[in-house]
Amino acid sequence: MSTTLLSGKRGIITGALDENSIAWKTALKAHAQGAKIVLTNAPIAMRMGKINDLAAQTNSKVIPADATSTTDLEKLFTEAQEFLGGKIDFILHSIAQSPNIRKNIPYAELNYDFYGKTLDISALSLHKMLSTAYKMDAINEWGSVIALSYIAAQRTFSFYTDMADAKALLESIVRSFGYHYGKHRRVRVNSISQSPTQTTAGSGIKGFDTFFDFAELNSPLGNASAEQCAEYCISLFSDLSRMVTMQNLFHDGGYSMTGASADLMNAFEEDK
Repeated sequence: MSTTLLSGKRGIITGALDENSIAWKTALKAHAQGAKIVLTNAPIAMRMGKINDLAAQTNSKVIPADATSTTDLEKLFTEAQEFLGGKIDFILHSIAQSPNIRKNIPYAELNYDFYGKTLDISALSLHKMLSTAYKMDAINEWGSVIALSYIAAQRTFSFYTDMADAKALLESIVRSFGYHYGKHRRVRVNSISQSPTQTTAGSGIKGFDTFFDFAELNSPLGNASAEQCAEYCISLFSDLSRMVTMQNLFHDGGYSMTGASADLMNAFEEDK
């Protein structure tokens, strides 16, 4: 396998919490493929994770930033370009949080202050990030921005509550800003709709383990791992995917196209 797909490229990876996270694995693979990167997360998330360990492994710099703050984002892009020695070639948006889910508030009874925070953190942060980069001309031509999404943007999953709405908004921003940034600087913007993944954040959702097994049975290739998602991100950061933009790309082992698999039906038969 090539180790130069991202040779000479500069990137920003958001949301790396610990070694289980997709962002963490993407940072390691980007570094291995020759990229120079900056890591960023909200200050409170940084205190909970191990981002400094990742920085040491990837020879990268950690720049704290609240992605809901345009002031913080301006500082992030300024300092990132100084450290990296030029404009950005790729960005991974791996930012999501729902206070309603954290407090086990059901969808029909949402706290609307929390709901607003879910949308701001998990979706509007992408618009703010892209808008800030657009105004600062911080991304190179043919740059690549990826946001991590989930199929709950298209289908209802009872346990995903207001995060489903946030992912739907996130994917809309991908399409809309993808158009404008493509016309402006040929920057491409896509989202990856990943399988349920055993990350620290994902495992915190009630009923996750049961649904993980369900999706595994209903996907012809099985669930895509965090490691495999990171590899997909690298391919989309590279020049091999230059004409792909404004897409929501399902990376789920075929789950999104499968009605009911034989394995899943057999499992129900066995339970009778």
